[in-house]
Amino acid sequence: MEGALGWAPSVRVWLLLGGLWLQLIPGGVAQRKLKLVTLVYRHGDRSAQESYPTDPHKEDAWPQGYGQLSTIGMQQHYELGQYLKNRYQGFLSATYNHDEIYVRSTDYDRTIMSAEANLAGMYPPTGEQIWNPKIPWQPIPVHTVPLSEEQLLRFPLENCPRFKELVKETLNSAQFQTLIEPYQDFIKKVSSDTGYPVDSLISKGKLWVLYDTLLCEGIHKLTLPTWATPDVRATLLKVSQILVKALFGFYKHEEKSRLQGGGLVDAILKNFTDFVTTPTKSKMIIYSAHDTTLLALQIALNVFNDQLPPYAACHIFELHQEDNGQYSIDMFYRNHTGTNPHALLLPGCETPCTLQRFSDLVSPIIVKDWKKECGIQDGNSTKGTITGLAVAASLMGLINIILLFILCCRKSPRNAFQDV
Repeated sequence: MEGALGWAPSVRVWLLLGGLWLQLIPGGVAQRKLKLVTLVYRHGDRSAQESYPTDPHKEDAWPQGYGQLSTIGMQQHYELGQYLKNRYQGFLSATYNHDEIYVRSTDYDRTIMSAEANLAGMYPPTGEQIWNPKIPWQPIPVHTVPLSEEQLLRFPLENCPRFKELVKETLNSAQFQTLIEPYQDFIKKVSSDTGYPVDSLISKGKLWVLYDTLLCEGIHKLTLPTWATPDVRATLLKVSQILVKALFGFYKHEEKSRLQGGGLVDAILKNFTDFVTTPTKSKMIIYSAHDTTLLALQIALNVFNDQLPPYAACHIFELHQEDNGQYSIDMFYRNHTGTNPHALLLPGCETPCTLQRFSDLVSPIIVKDWKKECGIQDGNSTKGTITGLAVAASLMGLINIILLFILCCRKSPRNAFQDV
């Protein structure tokens, strides 16, 4: 034998040179490098968010009450965390490194807990990170902002008058009426069975809420009413999908996206462009949110598959640097635990989709002055006037108190402090 594997030295030299050549040729796969990942995922399985009026299962039917993450949901996100650890092995450090990962959640128990379960799957402590041998877990920060200040991950953003106008226009549009007309008798029957007023089933989205409630009750083995047959639940799903498209899409889709999901697209894009301009140690940004977050995002990007996002669904953005130095974005969607994520391609993009091309294509849904487009009045001048009046009133009150005090002292020095 010549060499450990029986190959002549000259052959081994050619193989080595060939490997180097593959890394240097234009388009060589080995030269494509992953630089930064952004994840947007839905929380895991939870309890129902409300009971319909005739529902025999009220809040006390759920161990932790309405809208809380279940043990099923914890397991779903733990498994997603394990998948992410495996997918990005070699990119992320094997152990938790605070410089590499940033996690933000909406300020809901279920999304915060989902992020924590996910991180437990990604980063089981090893070596020096083991702080208690009996607990294979370590605390990792999950950041939030108060719900009153949440403008990035909670949709729809309701403090937008123009968006509310668009939703009303959508519900009155011929396109929506054509889609919903075949279900009018069904809607009346559902109203009778559930106790929801007919108008609330569409205008307030209670049909979607009802579908969700029955889904939760079915998953958790609560007895469903006789009227909630498989056909009824399937029809509720179809109508819910129409309501989703009505909320975020089809009618004046681009303007709606500017006021809703476009803001999240802008933030993700800014994270990537900032990284290209000023590289950091950051490798992954995670947003733990809701089905409506994914819906607003994917409808804004025109990659929505018309299906409601399941629990723990995850939209993946990957920033790569190509062999020619250009940056590109890949998108994937993991909506089933039994299969690998499927690739998503922004309409108008090629593969790979360059960062510049991606930016150009989403520019129509990026808004510079969100408040202005929403029709929100600034109110600074009014606030200034009110503040000025308040200060003036306070000063006048203080002056009156001082004058009164002086008068009292002049009349009766000994009694001036008796009531203090």
